[in-house]
Amino acid sequence: MGIRTGSMPSESDFIIVGLALAAYLLGSIPCGLVLTRLFGEADIRRRGSGNIGATNVARVAGPLLGLATLAGDLFKGWAPVALASHLGLPPAAAAALALLAILGHILPVYTRWRGGGKGVATAAGGFLGLAPAAVLIALGVFGLVLALTRRVSAGSLAAAAALPPAVVAASGSAAYGIAAVIAAVLIFVRHAENIRRLRAGTEPPFGFGRAPDR
Repeated sequence: MGIRTGSMPSESDFIIVGLALAAYLLGSIPCGLVLTRLFGEADIRRRGSGNIGATNVARVAGPLLGLATLAGDLFKGWAPVALASHLGLPPAAAAALALLAILGHILPVYTRWRGGGKGVATAAGGFLGLAPAAVLIALGVFGLVLALTRRVSAGSLAAAAALPPAVVAASGSAAYGIAAVIAAVLIFVRHAENIRRLRAGTEPPFGFGRAPDR
């Protein structure tokens, strides 16, 4: 699907703008918050770490809701990229849609741009559509670091750092590589508190039932 040049926007322009908005709005859906409220848990933002992502949901509400949150967050990243592929959009557009979904997850409009997640699962979903082999490599790095440290944050940061070179190696796409760098930077920024705790040796290990109320 090409984009015509000229003074008047084409149908393709409107489609891409609509998809961009849809990707951000889909990414903004706070799956962890919705699921924990539906199933009678207290506001996840006031429990454990206060994060709406799968790790905190699993700690607070158990592994089933944690896995459901993970699936939802993965889908938010994957769906816009899958649709872009179906419509034959160029790689740069597909990469931009993945980033908009990640941005929506981090800064969700439905909660007034506060209390978003850290972007790891949504980024994994997006790049699963863009460069699936790269996600498998990053997942392997995540699993190894998690096994060694028992800290999900450490595994997430290691996976984020491994993602850009893995994406370039797996896809050969400059657009995908640039998007992976931006996604990794966003993930590192959102993990600033975790990085401080990791350096101080105070980051708690992952486990169920380890999350007191805030």
